[in-house]
Amino acid sequence: MPLQEQLTSAAARGEAAGVEELLRAGAQVNGVNRFGRTALQVMMMGSSPVARLLLAHGADPNVADGRTGASPLHDAARAGFLDTVRLLVEAGADPEARDGARSLPVDLAKRNGHAEVAAFLEAL
Repeated sequence: MPLQEQLTSAAARGEAAGVEELLRAGAQVNGVNRFGRTALQVMMMGSSPVARLLLAHGADPNVADGRTGASPLHDAARAGFLDTVRLLVEAGADPEARDGARSLPVDLAKRNGHAEVAAFLEAL
């Protein structure tokens, strides 16, 4: 299996040690898998260690899904993962980015009942 596939799979499973090993082996942090998605886009959103690792290696926090227009920040806000939202914002994720439905990350947090995430994003 190509390194990019292995990297996105490890990220999706929330396996920080596997992600780190694959990055050291030469997997490209912003490379895409066979579905055209990066490790940051498919990572387990609740896995702060994976997010921290990918971002430290230069993962683009503003990469948008080609189909939905959602960024990793949209996904983390929708799912209510405040730690991941914070990490993404600290790494330069744009809280004003709109997805294909014209929703902001804060809109998705509110719509899904994640008051803490919404409050954090509104305070930016």
